Amino acid sequence: MIARRIWRNHRFLRPFSSSSVCAPPFRVPEYHSQSFASPISRPFHAPSPTLMKWSGGGVSRNWYSNEAMSIDSNARGGFIDVPLAQTGEGIAECELLKWFVKEGDHVEEFQPLCEVQSDKATIEITSRFKGKVALISHAPGDIIKVGETLVKLAVEDAQEALQVSSDTPGTVEPSVFKPKLDSLAGALSTPAVRNLAKDLGIDINLVIGSGKDGRVLKEDVLRFSCQKGSVVDSVSSDNVVSTIVEDQIVPLRGFNRAMVKTMTMATKVPHFHFVEEINCDALVKLKHCFKENNADSTVKHTFLPTLIKSLSMALTKYPFVNGCFNEEALEIILKGSHNIGVAMATEHGLVVPNIKNVQLLSLLEITKELSRLQHLATNNKLSPEDVTGGTITLSNIGAIGGKFGSPLLNLPEVAIIALGRIEKVPKFKEDGSVYPASAMMVNIAADHRVLDGATVARFCCQWKEYIEKPELLMLQMR
Repeated sequence: MIARRIWRNHRFLRPFSSSSVCAPPFRVPEYHSQSFASPISRPFHAPSPTLMKWSGGGVSRNWYSNEAMSIDSNARGGFIDVPLAQTGEGIAECELLKWFVKEGDHVEEFQPLCEVQSDKATIEITSRFKGKVALISHAPGDIIKVGETLVKLAVEDAQEALQVSSDTPGTVEPSVFKPKLDSLAGALSTPAVRNLAKDLGIDINLVIGSGKDGRVLKEDVLRFSCQKGSVVDSVSSDNVVSTIVEDQIVPLRGFNRAMVKTMTMATKVPHFHFVEEINCDALVKLKHCFKENNADSTVKHTFLPTLIKSLSMALTKYPFVNGCFNEEALEIILKGSHNIGVAMATEHGLVVPNIKNVQLLSLLEITKELSRLQHLATNNKLSPEDVTGGTITLSNIGAIGGKFGSPLLNLPEVAIIALGRIEKVPKFKEDGSVYPASAMMVNIAADHRVLDGATVARFCCQWKEYIEKPELLMLQMR
């Protein structure tokens, strides 16, 4: 009987030919130990896709898959599944932000296909193959696991494309390729329409399509929604006004999801807080002087670059504050570079890019780099390099409001500083007379496993001296 089953299913043991399934070089299928299960029910382990990084010019980062699975088709050539590549160390999933292509579009090699966001950065996924978009498997807002199919491309010679890609060296990630079955069947529609149906809580497979070949259009989804009484559709406007007053479930994505992980870890660390008031009269005068003598209209002078530079000067005298704690080895790594992070609140969530090697930069260079990072953060274009490698963090809550805050550590860093707003307060001279002064409250949170209170206090006093007497910076600057 075993011999008869092998003869009946001999197609699994024949080498692939031009008329068979287009796939990478043949390997005998690996079955589990279900000896009496039918060949159809036995799990088939296909070679996992090879994932490779490709970096384009400029600050943008592009990734592509240089090997993919393909399936046979009636048309000349075949289909190639393009999976989500490994976009960074420790990244297991990404959120799909938007598509640059649609079904039916022709794509060239290295042409951007879509944009995804991981816990660390926003990345463009590019095509490794030249062909036509046959099927888009996900809609914007979906969470996609590494290795899952993003898009299916129809190519003229799939065997040749796969052979060329297999000759390109890459890093193989051992995993079983599992195509998304629900994307290969069901209602025909564009990702935008699927996303609309998802937002309205509608199963798109229940909507009757009025488009070509039964394709579900936007109007079909809105009509179906109106029939359910969940929305009111205006004929003269494309806006959908929701009348639902029930609770909403908002899934956390991107940077918000990353904040959950980092803050949960931070709550397990014993924090020591040190609060101090700093006189900023000299800082205000210095900023006013910079603005009056600014010959470059693209440069906007603020208080923050001077605070960052003076912080770096204080770190030079207290290197333990610029360290990272290795809990497993019970050791602290004293960082040679002052990579000072600045917390930025954006519409995409809280993100902390850092300025690299502040100890080597001038005030003007810090100002320009800070402006670059703020622009990228606002447009959700920060690269992984911009948000990794920080050694200490500044949280400028004073730009929004509030006298001071109690920040949580950005592990594995051992210190973070919250800056309050600069405001006029009454001060007393030695003779008892009152005068107005510009004051700012700062709150330093430190990892009490590594830094004691005396060290933090001395460090803060040194930083305070540089801020209140910025001319002292001239003695230490290189």
